[in-house]
Amino acid sequence: MTSLFSKFDGTASALGALVQAGGRNPFAVVIEKPISSTVGVIEGRETLLFGTNNYLGLSQSERAIKAAQVAVGKYGVGTTGSRIANGTQSLHRQLEQRIAAYFGRRDAMVFSTGYQANLGMISTLVGKDDYLILDADSHASIYDGSRLSPAQVIRFRHNDAEDLHKRLKRLDGTPGAKLIVVEGIYSMTGNVAPIAEMAAVKRETGAYLLVDEAHSFGVMGEKGLGVAEEAGVEADVDFVVGTFSKSLGTVGGYCVSDHPELEMVRLNCRPYMFTASLPPEVIAATMAALEDMQEHPELRTHLMANAAHLHAGFHRIGLNASRQVSPVIAVTLESLEQAIPMWNRLLDLGVYVNLSLPPATPDHRPLLRCSVMATHTPAQIDQAIEIFRQAGLEAGAIAEPAAL
Repeated sequence: MTSLFSKFDGTASALGALVQAGGRNPFAVVIEKPISSTVGVIEGRETLLFGTNNYLGLSQSERAIKAAQVAVGKYGVGTTGSRIANGTQSLHRQLEQRIAAYFGRRDAMVFSTGYQANLGMISTLVGKDDYLILDADSHASIYDGSRLSPAQVIRFRHNDAEDLHKRLKRLDGTPGAKLIVVEGIYSMTGNVAPIAEMAAVKRETGAYLLVDEAHSFGVMGEKGLGVAEEAGVEADVDFVVGTFSKSLGTVGGYCVSDHPELEMVRLNCRPYMFTASLPPEVIAATMAALEDMQEHPELRTHLMANAAHLHAGFHRIGLNASRQVSPVIAVTLESLEQAIPMWNRLLDLGVYVNLSLPPATPDHRPLLRCSVMATHTPAQIDQAIEIFRQAGLEAGAIAEPAAL
């Protein structure tokens, strides 16, 4: 009899090889205790955290912690239902109103996760006679949303507005709506979308535009609204999707839009209709973290300065790091034989980053994915650079010693 689990034999074999090569499962690292936003205890040792997406350090916000405690006492710990059943409390409406107002948009929908926000919006907005046009390097949640949709899916080359334009022009005269989906900052590589060019294509072709600002919300733009605000093309974006689990340090997702039909999406969006709503303490903490972000724009300044510091340091010591400066900095390595020992050695020496392996990486080479925080100190960044230098030399990722 065929086992249900035989399909995972390849995964099990690959994982076994990873553990054997490095002595650890890189996908089961436990942060035993957070000491601060930038330091946690891993394997009993204090470790610098450079792989958490906690861009503004707000997971440890005192205001958010206190708001969550008050909400638990007042509302309890959960809603026990979906938003369209018994799962909408006054706090959910308040958060939607605040998010919509912050973006200057007509309305907002709040989802239980950022993954579900993409899954829900993409699978609901486009129908069987429509076209979904995706950046080839889109996040898994975008691809999964496309699989749930009956629309025809067309991919264009990563961050290539000319290729996007060419593919849309081929659809001239065809019936059905066209929805372009791009990310603000791409989570794997830290690449920033040329959103002004994408918006120009959208205007010329009459398509709709959805931008996933998950990794750019709180990071880019004068108010932290993302790449569209930074580029001055907010009016061209029909739907902004994002998450609370990055810059705001909580959990949940959202979509904001000026289209009045967003209310109808609520009644047709299965990942929204059939999932329990966010618990009240998370909603309260998210609103408090949003207040922190609004009141402290200097956090974005510190964040980008820290990103530039780490980015320059990596290039100085001879690592193949991301071309663009953003809070996501990827170090590309040539082989698993470099990546696995280097990732393990980094953790031995006190730096935690994310190990990303083919085939999940864009160019099928392994990555050490780093995320920077506003709350990292210059000394912590310098320490991380030196540890990367040491680990890189030992793994053969740096050709020869480089002076700092």
